[in-house]
Amino acid sequence: MRSTARLLLIAVLGLSLGCATVPAAAAAQSAQSGKSTVVKKQKQQKQKRPAARKQAKAMMEDYSSLKLYSNAAMVLDQSTGTVLFEKNAGAVVPIASITKLMTAVVALDVSPGLDDVLVIDEEDVDTLKGTHSRLRVGTQLTRQDMLRLALMSSENRAAFALSRYYPGGRSGFVAAMNRKAQVLGMQDTYFEDPTGLSPSNVSSARDLAKLVNAAQQYPLIRQFTTTTGYDVALGGRVHSFTNTNSLVKSESWDIGLSKTGFINEAGRCLVMQAWLNNRPTIIVLLDSLGKMTRIGDANRIKHWVENGTVLARRSAG
Repeated sequence: MRSTARLLLIAVLGLSLGCATVPAAAAAQSAQSGKSTVVKKQKQQKQKRPAARKQAKAMMEDYSSLKLYSNAAMVLDQSTGTVLFEKNAGAVVPIASITKLMTAVVALDVSPGLDDVLVIDEEDVDTLKGTHSRLRVGTQLTRQDMLRLALMSSENRAAFALSRYYPGGRSGFVAAMNRKAQVLGMQDTYFEDPTGLSPSNVSSARDLAKLVNAAQQYPLIRQFTTTTGYDVALGGRVHSFTNTNSLVKSESWDIGLSKTGFINEAGRCLVMQAWLNNRPTIIVLLDSLGKMTRIGDANRIKHWVENGTVLARRSAG
């Protein structure tokens, strides 16, 4: 009996020790596994940190450096006069129909009768470039509509007519354009005609920023350069004219003034006054290659000003 009892006691003790050993071993294994997981996470975090830093650095470089494909450009804070960006801003180049901003300024400076009727004449036909116009010889429009079509749709015959009806005629008008340029401090600028068809109409991005700033003070120029479209009755039918700058239709842009230009010698040009980051900003883009380059550059500037400034503020605390 005693031997049997001893055997039973030994068996019970063995089972107890065995049960205690299993959880201990499991706990040890779990601790080892947990330690391994922590080490792995630490290694992964160390690997991620350089990649994150590299990405952040790339973003900062993207916002701090602006690459444009126009050959000359300027971005200016209009309220302070601070130059935000410039590229070949002093290069004197043909400016094409950007000219028509000065045409509008000079035409309005003499306080003309906006309801006066002007007639398109043979003298208003483009014999230099042979450009097409829907304003046939004999077309009658008010001075206001001529001004609207010259600014919004870059109508060359409308610009020619405005200059011809100026006191002193077209030669007096062009002389007044050059005088106004001098008054505005546009030392790099010269005009030979009121349309921009002549490659002798030249200026610089720096000078054109001054012209945009001056033209923006005229309510009619602001209105007509940002009008998206306008219908005109010509020859018994209605013709729809549209703005040559597609950005005026964009809801993401708040544009106060706009003018495009193109002749082969000038490339594609664009000037604007727009609100970026709730600040009035002047943009000048000259000699852009390709139909969409100036639009792409304008959008790159918008992205750069808005996002670059936001990052700068964040980094400043």
